Amino acid sequence: MMNGIRTALLLASLTGLMLLIGGALGGRGGMMIALLFSLVMNMGTYWYSDKIVLKMYHAKEVTPAEAPELYGIVRGLVDRANMPMPKVYIVETSMANAFATGRNPSHAAVAVTTGIMRVLDRNELEGVIAHELSHVRNRDTLISSVAATIAGVITFVANMAQWSLIFGGDDEDGGNIVGVLAMAILAPIAALIIQMAISRSREFGADKGGAELSGHPMALASALSKLEMTAGRGPADVNPSTAHMFIVNPLKGKRFASLFSTHPSTEERIARLSAMQ
Repeated sequence: MMNGIRTALLLASLTGLMLLIGGALGGRGGMMIALLFSLVMNMGTYWYSDKIVLKMYHAKEVTPAEAPELYGIVRGLVDRANMPMPKVYIVETSMANAFATGRNPSHAAVAVTTGIMRVLDRNELEGVIAHELSHVRNRDTLISSVAATIAGVITFVANMAQWSLIFGGDDEDGGNIVGVLAMAILAPIAALIIQMAISRSREFGADKGGAELSGHPMALASALSKLEMTAGRGPADVNPSTAHMFIVNPLKGKRFASLFSTHPSTEERIARLSAMQ
């Protein structure tokens, strides 16, 4: 319940921040445009976020014949959780990671990389998939997608404001230039911080739910430890706006992007899982 209230407040904060940017750029008319734009983006995210993300990473849907062990793990977990069977995807990359997407349990997808299937054993992979299915069951995938979309739009609008001041600034425009410039600089940072808070609050819940579903908290803890050690080593062509969807931060060590980590520390996650054992 508390996580739901917190997420609703954070999403409201993102929308409010977008309205402030619209107001700073165009007054009341700008706020109305920002509100309409956020509603359109939210609707688009609700219906198409899964397809967009899967296409972004060239994920390939697999059948039981093509990936029997992976498909069997997913099938066993959803039967245990009494959930609809999600679509199963594989992403061809040496990066060891996994994510889930979709607007609800009936329209969900679980994707794992070829890298993670090489790094983890069966029990560890089961723990990771259970974590992702917990996200699906709690509808975290929809919430995080909406937050990421609004954060991305706010960053885009703020960047546009910066460029408009550089090339279109006019001393006769009034005293709002400093305020608009400050909003253009601070808004993307605020959006990332809010997005980060949403993701972190959800990761602990998914770890707990995944451990309970798989029945092996230490297998998930072991998987997180291995993934943390390999994070950032291989090629990670990851869009920062989707980094929060992965089970571990794929941008670890990637300079500026790592400053806005969308995940709690792996050490704390492992400690909490160990306490469940």
